[in-house]
Amino acid sequence: MSIDLSAPPLPISFEVYPPRSEAGVAALHETIRHLAEVAPRFISVTYGAGGSTGGRSLELLSHIQRETRVEPLAHLTCVGNTWAGANALIREFLDAGITSFLALRGDPPVGVAEEDVYLGDLESAAQLVQLIDRVQAERAPYTEALIPGHPGAARVEKRSKVDIAVAAFPNGHPRALHASSDIDALLAKQAAGATLAITQLFFHADDYLGFVQRSRAAGVTIPILPGIMPITSPKRLRRVLELSGEALPAELAIALEVEPTAEGQREVGIAHAAQLARAVVDGGAPGIHLYAFNNHDTVLAVLREAGILAHPSQKEAAR
Repeated sequence: MSIDLSAPPLPISFEVYPPRSEAGVAALHETIRHLAEVAPRFISVTYGAGGSTGGRSLELLSHIQRETRVEPLAHLTCVGNTWAGANALIREFLDAGITSFLALRGDPPVGVAEEDVYLGDLESAAQLVQLIDRVQAERAPYTEALIPGHPGAARVEKRSKVDIAVAAFPNGHPRALHASSDIDALLAKQAAGATLAITQLFFHADDYLGFVQRSRAAGVTIPILPGIMPITSPKRLRRVLELSGEALPAELAIALEVEPTAEGQREVGIAHAAQLARAVVDGGAPGIHLYAFNNHDTVLAVLREAGILAHPSQKEAAR
């Protein structure tokens, strides 16, 4: 299976993360079941959470592969990894049948300052893209197909390729040195073999649409999926701003603060994310990627509110 963004209906995808405890495993499996029911192109699984390392990523990827018909996509990071360690990890994923990846530079582990980050032998996501492709080429350089009617004869066929996604930053990476460096980095990732880009969060449709326009003008040709994160509480907004370095979205922040109930704040976040999704789709986005926070209700509500998924009542009426 590979990631195809060209076939209708509008491609959707989700990100989840490995649960921190055994108690969260069953709940996440149920969430994945609900997400799989809407036929996403892929479900990505982070490599650890919040900059942590290791975790249950492969176990969760294997569950998606075994229990659903959805393509699992594995996150891999450079931070703290050696060439040998990354090589072994990539082979482990490939041996398990995982052939779609998201190559990231990665965040420092929790509590570690940026200047103290150990990057290891891999200095950029572009280098990790090259390594993933190289490991696959070494592991399966070609395949053979028997020729009917000619015993012992075989036809050499091209090796299966891996799908390698990378991150894109519509409003600039927090560590970017100049305005065009994020597009330069995306061009480098594309040249290294990336087949898809997924953006980090943004709060205004023009952030994404303008970035795509500048990227295309610079020579980026791979699909650029908008990554949308429903912000359903002031606390979550503060946390994502802290992690991403994004500017405060004043209108959303005020709407969340003045809403007195948690349910009301959730509705504000859903409405904002749905409006954003609809606007980028109308502007030509090749699909929608939603950061699910291991909860299916909110992201599916966003897609229904945006008109991308039918409401349950509409499904019943169509029967």
